[in-house]
Amino acid sequence: MSGRVEGKVAFVTGAARGQGRSHALRLAEEGAHVIAVDICENIETVTPFYPLATDQELQETVAQVEALGRRVVAVKADVRDLAGLQKAFDTGIEQFGHVDIVVANAGIISFGRSWELTAQQWQDMIDVNLTGVYNTAKVAIPSMIDIGRGGSILFTSSTAGLKGMPGAGHYAAAKHAIVGLMRTMANELGPYCIRVNTIHPGSTDTLMIQNPGMYAKMSPNESEPSEDTAIPGFMSYNTLPIPWADPTDISNAVLFLGSDEARYVTGVTFPVDAGLGVK
Repeated sequence: MSGRVEGKVAFVTGAARGQGRSHALRLAEEGAHVIAVDICENIETVTPFYPLATDQELQETVAQVEALGRRVVAVKADVRDLAGLQKAFDTGIEQFGHVDIVVANAGIISFGRSWELTAQQWQDMIDVNLTGVYNTAKVAIPSMIDIGRGGSILFTSSTAGLKGMPGAGHYAAAKHAIVGLMRTMANELGPYCIRVNTIHPGSTDTLMIQNPGMYAKMSPNESEPSEDTAIPGFMSYNTLPIPWADPTDISNAVLFLGSDEARYVTGVTFPVDAGLGVK
């Protein structure tokens, strides 16, 4: 099967690399044009663990989408900035005329026991992983309603949106919160044939897990934690015998939920987690 989202336009945040780039490319492979957004700057509370994406990485996403024969509008924007995000979305609408699929993917992680998190760690996490998701939906929904084509809105949550995550309570809080937002919006937007769902990845092979902070969390007894020392820890969380999924595995779920194959799927929490959630 090909052309599963032919003629559709997707608005993807956090599109410069990782899951966001993978989602943009998978949707483009199946016929979608793309509005790609990324902050392309670091956030101080995150950089001790890993760097955020760059302008060059966003341009690489553009090149890869265009190589698939699809059009792409890429804008540097921060999901925390509602006005800037609206401008980015409107730039895409000027080019494409409509949006059918919204993927609120941009997100961050940092680490610390809940009571030891700094105020800034907490605020940055809520601002990006919760308010940023809300902002992404907010800028897109009026246009989707006005155009009357229906559509699909997807929030990237996490297995930490369905269960606790020791060492990252602020992350788990934000990821749980967007499930409540999703369920509410699914009811509000159903009359407009706009579906809203959350996707819950487990460990996925991006810098969000491939970083020293996560290696230390997964191999706490190692004096020099590394990817190799962390693999048994990652595997111990999963039912399936793998340490992590590939971003494409998550993108395949994005494609399904964004396509008409899922035309009656709304209000669901959709895990792609190698069984982490049931173990």
